[in-house]
Amino acid sequence: MDIEKANALATERMMEARPVLVGLGKAIDVVPGMRENLLLHAGPPITWERASGPMKGAITGALIFEGKARDMDEARTLVESGQIELEPCHHHGAAGPMAGVICPSMSVYILENKTHGNRSYSNLNEGYGKVLRYGAYSEEVLNKLRWMEDVMAPVLARAIDDSGGVDIRALLAEALHMGDEGHNRNKAGSIVYTTRLAPSIARTAPDPETAAQVLKFLGDNALSVLNPVMAACKGMADAAHGVEGSTVVTIMARNGTDFGIRVSGLGDRWFTAPVATPQGLYFPGFTAEDASGDIGDSTITETAGIGGFAMASAPAIVTFVSGTPRDALNATLEMYEITAAEHKYFTMPPLDFRGTPTGIDIRKVVEKGITPRVNTGIAHKDPGVGQVGAGLVRPPMAMFEEALVAYAETYGL
Repeated sequence: MDIEKANALATERMMEARPVLVGLGKAIDVVPGMRENLLLHAGPPITWERASGPMKGAITGALIFEGKARDMDEARTLVESGQIELEPCHHHGAAGPMAGVICPSMSVYILENKTHGNRSYSNLNEGYGKVLRYGAYSEEVLNKLRWMEDVMAPVLARAIDDSGGVDIRALLAEALHMGDEGHNRNKAGSIVYTTRLAPSIARTAPDPETAAQVLKFLGDNALSVLNPVMAACKGMADAAHGVEGSTVVTIMARNGTDFGIRVSGLGDRWFTAPVATPQGLYFPGFTAEDASGDIGDSTITETAGIGGFAMASAPAIVTFVSGTPRDALNATLEMYEITAAEHKYFTMPPLDFRGTPTGIDIRKVVEKGITPRVNTGIAHKDPGVGQVGAGLVRPPMAMFEEALVAYAETYGL
């Protein structure tokens, strides 16, 4: 087995993938395998019994949004009885930030990898703070979701169609040169994204006031582009999956209880271990004692070579996740030790336009004792509260070790 050749092919497919935002549609209509009684969630498979506080809160909010429950007790009964099923976003070509809950009537971005033909999906971003993806489900949270679904989503759908699509790989490459890292810092990317769609929004919105509301919402939210970026990274990583003999990681995801990975050459098997608690900065009134365990599919960004792997491009991120600009630079340099390639299209000015570290190699992670760097938001441990901070976290080594043993067994090494 020529592992190096297999990894070169996997990373080549990941880098050459060109995901383009081509549309917006209801999850029930466009996400493969979506059903009326199904909720998608972040991370590897999870049950209600083992779910974290923010995951339970997001599931509850989604079922209230769908008109299927009135409170958490009813939500729990529906899930535990099997009337409502839970499955990972990643099983359906999707990726969701934090709790990552996508319900049938939510609108999702549709991205098409123009190089390899696969499609990927993510929902709309609500912004910071008290939001569904962090486990909040108050009437205020639900009213925002309803406005996003009833008012913003139709405008975005028409605007994306009118624009002819948005090349997210090209947008990311530009944003990395403007101070973003593509995971927790997306200020530049969100501005570029809003600018690309603004003429089409103005042209296709039903009236000027609606256009102004949608543009203001996108412009005020520094994470507007995160969800299309996550879907793009999902499309890139999926293109690298299934390469026989490859030790490259194609999924990293957390559900607040378990951290899970999948490996290109090991099929669809999950390797999991308990999540850690992020270390970082907290909003006023909150401390580390309030934090939930690590959660979210947004680690698909690091999987594709950005996020914590591209921190050298985003020194200002340390004001949000803690540390110093030198720490950001060192984080990227360390990730070259555990990756198989340097990205062709994602380059970093502070490193003389060197390509970002791309293609996490489970062999190198275990051999060198270095786990990936991850930037992340921090949710409150209790359902209903929302975001309480942001910081840094590392995946558990145990799942990389388990994956490496499974690889040796699979290939008779």
